[in-house]
Amino acid sequence: MATKNYGLGYREMGRAGCIALERAGSAKQLSHESVKKYSLAWVQFTSWAKEHNVKQMERISPDLVKQYGQELAQKVDDSEIKSSTAQDRVTAVNRVLHFAGRSDWKPVSSTKECGIAQRIHIREGKPDALDRNVYLERLASVASPRGVAICELARNLGLRSKEASLLDARKALHQAKESGFIRVKDGSKGGRLREIPIINKGQLDTLQLASQAQGSAAAVMPPDLNWKQWRQGELRTVREAVGGLHELRSAYACERYEAITGHAAPCAGGQILDKDVDYGARLVISEELGHGRTDVVSEYVGGRK
Repeated sequence: MATKNYGLGYREMGRAGCIALERAGSAKQLSHESVKKYSLAWVQFTSWAKEHNVKQMERISPDLVKQYGQELAQKVDDSEIKSSTAQDRVTAVNRVLHFAGRSDWKPVSSTKECGIAQRIHIREGKPDALDRNVYLERLASVASPRGVAICELARNLGLRSKEASLLDARKALHQAKESGFIRVKDGSKGGRLREIPIINKGQLDTLQLASQAQGSAAAVMPPDLNWKQWRQGELRTVREAVGGLHELRSAYACERYEAITGHAAPCAGGQILDKDVDYGARLVISEELGHGRTDVVSEYVGGRK
């Protein structure tokens, strides 16, 4: 009778994978720290896999791991986890299957196949969405009003996908008209409240569009779906259509950089010699994007020159 989990001695997939890693550690194929790190990441994967009715290692397919990685990529985009954490979780799956004796296993790339951002990424080329014509052409392929609203909120106000999805656009539109800014908290990283200035009519138009798509619901996201259902369903389709919402936020950041400094963003060919002006722009943009750290802005506008 065939044994489960490649005969590692445990019927439970999580423990079996940890045994494979421990054996690799004993054979000096992995460091003690790597065994601990990959074991934790592997158990997290197996919990996810069981939700998708995969309970033994023999049933793990490249497509399953890609799906897992793509969901992690979305969490990175939403600043729920770091890109390094997401990459480690995909690597853990690859390593466990290798050490378990899966000789036919071709490692799934966390970046190329799953779309997880590089650990340290300084943008070198300008985002395609900085060209309004290119952006609008891609936006035309988004079928639903809610999907269009999410894209516009990311492109014109710099919101993350979860922030845009959970935004009460009707309330935000009223606030924008009354005070000249909107407050964002729901879906933000760490639940931190921040203010985003409304500096042009296009942003008001975006909020008007989003409030129409929202209708009588409490947020832009469909009221009959929870966040997980929305993210894994239509929101994923929207992301793919426009090349990722992170790219739309990058285009917003590049426009803000030019508006503040009078120079194009470094990734768009701009060069500014006054380091204080550059730093000031990055500080403003980091706050508007909800990061609070100026070094992260290099992922959106490019490095200092």
